[in-house]
Amino acid sequence: MIELSLIGIGSGGADHPTLQALAALRRAQLVLIPRKGADKSDLAELRHALCARYVADLTRVVEFDMPVRQADAHAYLDAVASWHTEIASIWERMILRHLPAGGRVALMVWGDPALYDSSLRIAERLRTAGMELRVELIPGLSSLQLLTAAHAMSLNTLGGEVLITTGRRLRARGWPHDIDTVVVMLDGTCAFREMDPSGLWIYWGAYLGMPQQLLLSGALAETAESIMRQRAQARAEQGWILDIYLLRRLDQTAAG
Repeated sequence: MIELSLIGIGSGGADHPTLQALAALRRAQLVLIPRKGADKSDLAELRHALCARYVADLTRVVEFDMPVRQADAHAYLDAVASWHTEIASIWERMILRHLPAGGRVALMVWGDPALYDSSLRIAERLRTAGMELRVELIPGLSSLQLLTAAHAMSLNTLGGEVLITTGRRLRARGWPHDIDTVVVMLDGTCAFREMDPSGLWIYWGAYLGMPQQLLLSGALAETAESIMRQRAQARAEQGWILDIYLLRRLDQTAAG
């Protein structure tokens, strides 16, 4: 039996993991840390820093190389499914190599494992492949929570609905009918550029909770170019970027 803990660790702040998350990390007999290339070495280093602070036996901490997802705009879901299968295969090899008799494995997940993260889906592939597996999900601070806190704002307007979507969906479908607040995640190409900015306000954040945190807000028509410039500059300097934004109709900003 493998007990797999998917532990939400927030967005990089040393004080983001909850007491529940730290307890799960300490219980693990094996902690797997993904490497995503030299440009994103900071992400692995932050995980190592948490282990150095909270895990007693660092011999239990093992790195693995994350495969690169093939960019296929015409078959996006198929490309993602193939990528998940490849990741699951790596997880399986690492677990069998280091815990051949079974035991407790931990993976630290950015944000919350239940919100726009595929760790649960990848874990299900292990079960489908025949591994006897029990999954524990430890909730974490999501980038959405960190964004609204950083801007000192409420997620919803009074009685209003909220849509959480991706840049790909926003670009394809446009502004949703009868929704005054839209949160956009996983947007690598700034889909807000293609929106009619009339009457829209944007709250943007990158590297939330980290020392290099960036925040901008304002009318979309006046703020979009500044966000794009800061985003491009930060990505060039850091080699990677994690960002999120919230769009709201201007006539609802007072209610939010």
